[in-house]
Amino acid sequence: MKNVKKGFPPIADERATVLILGTMPSEESLRKKEYYGNPRNTFWEIMARLLEFEYTAIYEVRTRTLRNNKIALWDVMQACERQGSLDSAIIDSTIAENDFISFYRGHPNIRHVFFNGTKAEKEYHKRVLPGLPDEVKGIEYSRLPSTSPAMARLSFDAKLLEWSNIKKKQKQVKFAKTKR
Repeated sequence: MKNVKKGFPPIADERATVLILGTMPSEESLRKKEYYGNPRNTFWEIMARLLEFEYTAIYEVRTRTLRNNKIALWDVMQACERQGSLDSAIIDSTIAENDFISFYRGHPNIRHVFFNGTKAEKEYHKRVLPGLPDEVKGIEYSRLPSTSPAMARLSFDAKLLEWSNIKKKQKQVKFAKTKR
Protein backbone atom coordinates (compact mmCIF):
# COMPACT_ATOMS: atom_id res chain seq x y z
CA MET A 1 0.00 0.00 0.00
CA LYS A 2 1.28 3.40 -0.94
CA ASN A 3 -0.14 6.73 0.20
CA VAL A 4 -1.06 5.28 3.59
CA LYS A 5 -2.11 8.03 5.98
CA LYS A 6 -2.11 7.62 9.74
CA GLY A 7 -4.18 9.84 12.00
CA PHE A 8 -3.50 11.51 15.31
CA PRO A 9 -4.38 10.53 18.87
CA PRO A 10 -7.49 12.20 20.26
CA ILE A 11 -7.44 15.60 21.90
CA ALA A 12 -9.51 14.89 24.99
CA ASP A 13 -9.60 14.61 28.71
CA GLU A 14 -11.94 12.81 31.11
CA ARG A 15 -14.22 15.87 31.41
CA ALA A 16 -15.27 15.78 27.74
CA THR A 17 -19.02 15.69 27.10
CA VAL A 18 -18.87 16.34 23.35
CA LEU A 19 -16.79 14.58 20.70
CA ILE A 20 -16.17 16.09 17.26
CA LEU A 21 -15.16 13.52 14.65
CA GLY A 22 -13.56 14.10 11.28
CA THR A 23 -12.43 11.43 8.83
CA MET A 24 -8.64 11.67 8.42
CA PRO A 25 -6.26 14.66 8.64
CA SER A 26 -5.49 16.45 5.38
CA GLU A 27 -2.03 16.46 3.83
CA GLU A 28 -1.35 19.90 5.34
CA SER A 29 -2.55 18.75 8.77
CA LEU A 30 -0.32 15.67 8.60
CA ARG A 31 2.63 17.83 7.59
CA LYS A 32 2.01 20.25 10.48
CA LYS A 33 1.04 17.45 12.90
CA GLU A 34 -2.08 19.46 13.82
CA TYR A 35 -5.79 18.80 13.46
CA TYR A 36 -7.29 21.10 10.81
CA GLY A 37 -3.92 22.49 9.80
CA ASN A 38 -5.05 23.72 6.39
CA PRO A 39 -5.52 27.49 6.82
CA ARG A 40 -8.47 27.38 4.39
CA ASN A 41 -10.31 24.91 6.64
CA THR A 42 -12.72 26.92 8.81
CA PHE A 43 -12.75 24.55 11.81
CA TRP A 44 -10.59 26.69 14.10
CA GLU A 45 -12.27 29.93 13.09
CA ILE A 46 -15.69 28.43 13.83
CA MET A 47 -14.58 27.03 17.18
CA ALA A 48 -12.96 30.38 18.05
CA ARG A 49 -16.25 32.16 17.44
CA LEU A 50 -18.19 29.61 19.49
CA LEU A 51 -15.74 29.44 22.39
CA GLU A 52 -14.49 33.04 22.25
CA PHE A 53 -10.78 32.65 21.62
CA GLU A 54 -8.42 33.91 18.94
CA TYR A 55 -8.37 31.37 16.11
CA THR A 56 -4.82 32.38 15.17
CA ALA A 57 -3.57 31.43 18.65
CA ILE A 58 -0.88 28.76 18.78
CA TYR A 59 -2.10 25.19 18.41
CA GLU A 60 -1.56 24.31 22.08
CA VAL A 61 -3.83 27.20 23.15
CA ARG A 62 -6.54 26.18 20.68
CA THR A 63 -6.51 22.53 21.79
CA ARG A 64 -6.41 23.47 25.47
CA THR A 65 -9.45 25.69 24.90
CA LEU A 66 -11.33 22.72 23.44
CA ARG A 67 -10.44 20.55 26.44
CA ASN A 68 -11.37 23.34 28.89
CA ASN A 69 -14.77 23.51 27.17
CA LYS A 70 -15.26 19.73 27.52
CA ILE A 71 -14.88 19.13 23.80
CA ALA A 72 -12.88 16.19 22.46
CA LEU A 73 -11.53 16.01 18.91
CA TRP A 74 -10.63 12.90 16.92
CA ASP A 75 -11.12 11.13 13.61
CA VAL A 76 -13.10 8.06 12.69
CA MET A 77 -10.14 6.61 10.82
CA GLN A 78 -6.89 5.51 12.38
CA ALA A 79 -5.38 4.88 8.94
CA CYS A 80 -6.32 4.68 5.28
CA GLU A 81 -4.88 4.91 1.81
CA ARG A 82 -5.59 8.20 0.09
CA GLN A 83 -4.01 10.22 -2.70
CA GLY A 84 -4.21 13.88 -1.68
CA SER A 85 -6.55 15.28 0.96
CA LEU A 86 -10.09 14.72 -0.28
CA ASP A 87 -12.38 12.27 1.54
CA SER A 88 -13.58 11.10 -1.86
CA ALA A 89 -10.04 9.83 -2.56
CA ILE A 90 -10.03 7.47 0.44
CA ILE A 91 -9.88 3.83 -0.67
CA ASP A 92 -12.63 2.18 1.39
CA SER A 93 -10.95 -1.23 1.56
CA THR A 94 -7.93 0.32 3.32
CA ILE A 95 -9.80 2.04 6.16
CA ALA A 96 -8.85 1.07 9.72
CA GLU A 97 -11.09 2.74 12.29
CA ASN A 98 -9.97 4.04 15.67
CA ASP A 99 -10.64 2.13 18.91
CA PHE A 100 -13.84 3.80 20.07
CA ILE A 101 -14.66 1.20 22.72
CA SER A 102 -11.50 2.09 24.65
CA PHE A 103 -12.02 5.78 23.97
CA TYR A 104 -15.57 5.83 25.34
CA ARG A 105 -14.55 3.78 28.38
CA GLY A 106 -11.85 6.35 29.11
CA HIS A 107 -14.22 9.26 28.46
CA PRO A 108 -17.50 8.18 30.10
CA ASN A 109 -19.06 11.66 30.05
CA ILE A 110 -19.34 11.86 26.25
CA ARG A 111 -23.02 12.46 25.51
CA HIS A 112 -23.00 13.78 21.98
CA VAL A 113 -20.89 13.14 18.87
CA PHE A 114 -20.79 15.72 16.10
CA PHE A 115 -19.50 14.63 12.70
CA ASN A 116 -17.50 17.12 10.68
CA GLY A 117 -19.08 16.18 7.36
CA THR A 118 -20.87 13.32 5.66
CA LYS A 119 -17.97 10.87 5.20
CA ALA A 120 -17.12 10.85 8.92
CA GLU A 121 -20.76 10.12 9.77
CA LYS A 122 -21.11 7.42 7.11
CA GLU A 123 -17.95 5.55 8.08
CA TYR A 124 -18.71 5.74 11.82
CA HIS A 125 -22.21 4.34 11.35
CA LYS A 126 -20.87 1.62 9.04
CA ARG A 127 -17.68 0.60 10.86
CA VAL A 128 -17.93 1.72 14.50
CA LEU A 129 -21.51 1.91 15.72
CA PRO A 130 -22.43 -1.77 15.12
CA GLY A 131 -19.57 -2.93 17.36
CA LEU A 132 -20.16 -0.63 20.31
CA PRO A 133 -21.25 -2.22 23.60
CA ASP A 134 -24.59 -1.34 25.17
CA GLU A 135 -22.89 0.87 27.75
CA VAL A 136 -22.22 3.50 25.07
CA LYS A 137 -25.38 3.14 23.01
CA GLY A 138 -27.05 6.20 24.60
CA ILE A 139 -24.83 8.71 22.81
CA GLU A 140 -26.59 11.19 20.50
CA TYR A 141 -25.23 11.89 17.01
CA SER A 142 -25.44 14.88 14.68
CA ARG A 143 -23.81 15.67 11.35
CA LEU A 144 -22.51 19.18 10.80
CA PRO A 145 -21.45 20.68 7.48
CA SER A 146 -17.82 20.02 6.69
CA THR A 147 -15.40 22.80 7.54
CA SER A 148 -13.22 21.70 4.62
CA PRO A 149 -12.52 24.19 1.83
CA ALA A 150 -13.95 21.52 -0.50
CA MET A 151 -17.38 22.26 1.06
CA ALA A 152 -17.75 25.63 -0.62
CA ARG A 153 -21.50 25.60 -1.25
CA LEU A 154 -22.20 26.90 2.27
CA SER A 155 -21.02 30.28 3.47
CA PHE A 156 -18.97 30.65 6.63
CA ASP A 157 -21.98 32.15 8.43
CA ALA A 158 -24.23 29.25 7.40
CA LYS A 159 -21.66 26.76 8.70
CA LEU A 160 -21.24 28.75 11.93
CA LEU A 161 -24.99 28.68 12.52
CA GLU A 162 -25.08 24.87 12.19
CA TRP A 163 -21.98 24.43 14.34
CA SER A 164 -23.54 26.55 17.10
CA ASN A 165 -25.56 23.41 17.94
CA ILE A 166 -22.49 22.25 19.86
CA LYS A 167 -23.00 25.02 22.42
CA LYS A 168 -26.71 24.21 22.69
CA LYS A 169 -25.96 20.54 23.38
CA GLN A 170 -23.35 21.44 25.99
CA LYS A 171 -25.92 23.48 27.90
CA GLN A 172 -28.33 20.53 27.84
CA VAL A 173 -25.64 18.18 29.15
CA LYS A 174 -25.08 20.40 32.20
CA PHE A 175 -28.63 19.69 33.28
CA ALA A 176 -28.55 15.95 32.61
CA LYS A 177 -28.75 13.98 35.85
CA THR A 178 -28.06 10.46 34.65
CA LYS A 179 -24.77 8.97 33.55
CA ARG A 180 -24.27 6.32 30.94
